[in-house]
Amino acid sequence: MDTHAMEQYQLWRKAVGKAQDASVKTLFDREVLHELAAMSDDPSAIKEAFYRDLTFGTGGLRGILGAGTARMNVYTVAKASQGLAGYIKSSPLAEATGRTAANGTAAVPEATPAGARPAGTFSAPTIAISYDPRINSRLFAQVAAGVFAANGLSSAIYPQLMPTPCLSFAVRQLGCAAGVMVTASHNPAKYNGYKVYASDGCQITTEAAAAIQAEIQKLDLFADIRWIPFEEGIRNGQIRYIPEEVYTAFIEEVKKQSLLEDGLPVCKDISIVYSPLNGTGLNPVLRVLRESGYSSVTVVKEQAQPDGAFPTCPYPNPEEKEAMTLGLQYARTCRADLLLATDPDCDRVGIAARGRDGGYTLLSANETGLLLFDYICSRRTAMGTMPEDPLLFKTIVTTDLARPIADHYGVRTVDVLTGFKFIGEQMGLLEAAGRLDSYVFGFEESYGYLSGTYVRDKDGVNAALLICEMAAVYKAEGICLPDKLEELYRAYGYCLDTLRSYTFEGSAGADRMAQLMKQLRGDPAAMGSGPKKVLSCLDYSQGLDGLPKSDVLRFLLEDDCSLVVRPSGTEPKLKVYISVRANDMEDAKKAEKEIAESLSKMFR
Repeated sequence: MDTHAMEQYQLWRKAVGKAQDASVKTLFDREVLHELAAMSDDPSAIKEAFYRDLTFGTGGLRGILGAGTARMNVYTVAKASQGLAGYIKSSPLAEATGRTAANGTAAVPEATPAGARPAGTFSAPTIAISYDPRINSRLFAQVAAGVFAANGLSSAIYPQLMPTPCLSFAVRQLGCAAGVMVTASHNPAKYNGYKVYASDGCQITTEAAAAIQAEIQKLDLFADIRWIPFEEGIRNGQIRYIPEEVYTAFIEEVKKQSLLEDGLPVCKDISIVYSPLNGTGLNPVLRVLRESGYSSVTVVKEQAQPDGAFPTCPYPNPEEKEAMTLGLQYARTCRADLLLATDPDCDRVGIAARGRDGGYTLLSANETGLLLFDYICSRRTAMGTMPEDPLLFKTIVTTDLARPIADHYGVRTVDVLTGFKFIGEQMGLLEAAGRLDSYVFGFEESYGYLSGTYVRDKDGVNAALLICEMAAVYKAEGICLPDKLEELYRAYGYCLDTLRSYTFEGSAGADRMAQLMKQLRGDPAAMGSGPKKVLSCLDYSQGLDGLPKSDVLRFLLEDDCSLVVRPSGTEPKLKVYISVRANDMEDAKKAEKEIAESLSKMFR
């Protein structure tokens, strides 16, 4: 039996049980107490629940729901909130944020966030809060607000669940010191998470995350947490609801991203099927499409309403074919031109498009990103709105085929580390330098896109509008999206980019992932690259190309192919990004399949 895990288990049983009978206001969760009792005769369950503390990283917290230090529950959320409160009160975060560019340039003071803090609205630094429909998301959001209130901070919380981009927008619009989004994004239903945003509306920096984690580590979970009930915070004015005007302002900013102009032919009666995958996207996506004139939108009924159990798509990730299956059935029945699906916190979008033969093609994020980027550049060029020094931002694991398209339009390509927060960070630096207009588009291979600068994270509402607009413009020209994609391939070369994920659950899984990364660093030739020989290995843990150090390996293969391997920052997975260049798509698919089979033998 793991001694540390058992000690922590006994401490929790005693402390949570005591809280049940306390006469003072003490955070108590009956469900956690029941779970602790249920695992009393199961040493393996105790070990998995207490083998570690959830680590507060740049993505905040994310983990499986349940009792224990390694799980997401009201106590781990409260401890994280207490640490964040301590950090805000002892740092300049409430006044302004300095960031260091991902390319290593010096920190620059942030410009004043969009929208001034309403005079007299709050008497203390404020944290904006939002949440998705996952199990306990609303509870966790209210617990966080109660901790902030007990520590002399104010909270502005949406009165109903809202997407992640709405949280980023509220932070800037209300002039908040920070923001918290309770979500596990696209993870399965058993997960939840807690993401933190800085005053610029971007996810916190690596340095800030480390500082918050240091604050958290100082705390005794059951002795140092200050908390008041949510309802008390509402009554005394320390917790207030974000007004409807903020949400409406967000919708208006999304609509401004349209690239239509008078006289441009466009088929706004294009047939669209949309699924929010039981998440937060239903109201904002439908509202934006309706107010933009798209009249033929069919919603996947079974996936329309918020439901943290995700009954028809256990893995609510638009990257996965299974999550799109029901939507595809609707699309075939409706003979729709386009299928859209957003993940639970509505920052990612997956699509399927109808071809000339009537069949449907599921497009990858790289393919959708290329289509959107080309559409944006072509329209802005035609409208004369391309900036003097236009910039495309993409992550190092996102398709390199974006680069020749960018070159064609005179756009500079900037690569950043994996994670949209690094794109948001670059936007903040541009804003501080007075060059925000240079931002043209940002996208990543994990289905995240953003064409505007009103938020500092990927936005599924923005992407949904532009995808529909792009499809409507091309339909007026007699072109479907698969045909347009083929046109891009013919013009710029065939490139197949795929992602293969390998899951390693629990404590043993974490050890196995670390062992594999160490093995590959020591012997790059051991990489399972199938028919393509490994030519060299780039180790980003050394801080290559001016980027911060990161646990990422890039293998350069024969024939201009490559593999990138990294542990996921939010799931117990190793992610492998395969990029294959070939003469045509059939050859690319064949080579990718052979590489994938070799990888499976190695990792499984």
